[in-house]
Amino acid sequence: MTNGTYWLEHAWLGTRVEPGVVVDTADGRITAVRAGVGTPPPGAQVLRGLTLPGLADAHSHAFHRALRGSVQVGSGTFWTWREVMYSVADRLTPDSYHALARAVYAEMALAGITAVGEFHYVHHTPGGTPYADPNAMGEALIDAAAEAGIRITLLDTCYLSSGFGAAPDAHQRRFSDGSAQAWAERTALLAAREHARVGAAIHSVRAVPADQLATVAEWAAERRAPLHVHLSEQTAENDACRQAHGCTPTRLLADHGVLGPRTTGVHNTHLTDEDIALLGGSGTGTCMCPTTERDLADGIGPAPALQRAGSPLSLGSDSHAVIDLLEEARAMELDERLRSRTRGHWTAAALLRAATADGHAALGWDEAGTLAPQALADFTTIALDSVRTAGPPPALGAETAVFAATAADVRHTVVGGRHVVRDGHHTLVPDVPQALARAVAALRA
Repeated sequence: MTNGTYWLEHAWLGTRVEPGVVVDTADGRITAVRAGVGTPPPGAQVLRGLTLPGLADAHSHAFHRALRGSVQVGSGTFWTWREVMYSVADRLTPDSYHALARAVYAEMALAGITAVGEFHYVHHTPGGTPYADPNAMGEALIDAAAEAGIRITLLDTCYLSSGFGAAPDAHQRRFSDGSAQAWAERTALLAAREHARVGAAIHSVRAVPADQLATVAEWAAERRAPLHVHLSEQTAENDACRQAHGCTPTRLLADHGVLGPRTTGVHNTHLTDEDIALLGGSGTGTCMCPTTERDLADGIGPAPALQRAGSPLSLGSDSHAVIDLLEEARAMELDERLRSRTRGHWTAAALLRAATADGHAALGWDEAGTLAPQALADFTTIALDSVRTAGPPPALGAETAVFAATAADVRHTVVGGRHVVRDGHHTLVPDVPQALARAVAALRA
């Protein structure tokens, strides 16, 4: 981390775009923000374009990046896609996962992402035997994030069953600790560090037996850690839950103490009105992953109703068919327009909040996601003169960012006051495309 002063040609300050904003940083945090400064102060680093708080990718499976381009065509369902995904998971080792995740997290930095929530469940060797270090795979991800220059919340995931009490199948054995108590004991060995925090995840109600849900929830509550869960992504899961327990997955989670302000349901796609009321009334968050949900033909979740009910929205790139949080934000609005045949469900500012402050809060980084004194000095700058963004006046920068820009327009990414991406180039991983190509080729070999 470094101390320094940045002059932002334009900056989004949560409700408006201001020209000529000076941001002072020290020890990785913002110490002062001054607007209306027409020329850069002597010695200031100049960031031309529109600077936003760093983006938060609240739901990631880093190894899914190896599937890009190979699973987007052809027929099938989520469940047939899952078999291909398992074949990649079978080949991961701590070294190969580190190499892939380092490249994926570097790609995220190039896209303006400064923090990632890694929903991590590939814990053990194929067959289920623990590594000598039982957290070797999780440590590989934490190290990868450090080397790529971004923050990580490792959402260590409890995954015990192939479905409502059934034993894990051959692919899933390396995901399972055998019981929630064993999961809790292993996960307790993980330590937070400056760039990394440790949270918990319940893979899904089909993967964690009902009588063990509370163990995971209590582990997170004791540590005041974020708790995430895949929720009602597929109607088949809802049907199986009703058959096994006589209720929806949301009701099952509520009955076992899982819901609450530190909990985030991922996808929340196929919900009843009662489910929406339970999630909103408890303050449980919703992480939408529109590019994955459309890629897997999951459906469009009731995000407006969830937000009205009191569920804060965040965004994730999930399977990494695309790594572009601006596209995720845009897709939230555009998908809802298709579903409802009406426009204007969110303002650009609201969508940016989901991609920044609310995303960081969902990952336990409440002090990030805003350009304000005492906040972490994490921000990203988007060009306003590319073929996509040229034309609109700078005052409409928020609208331009959400409805025109893409990850390709990111010019700078600063994390903890340090330039991780400068002029579109990663400063720590010199050739990100080559790093991705090598890592993916190694897994496919």
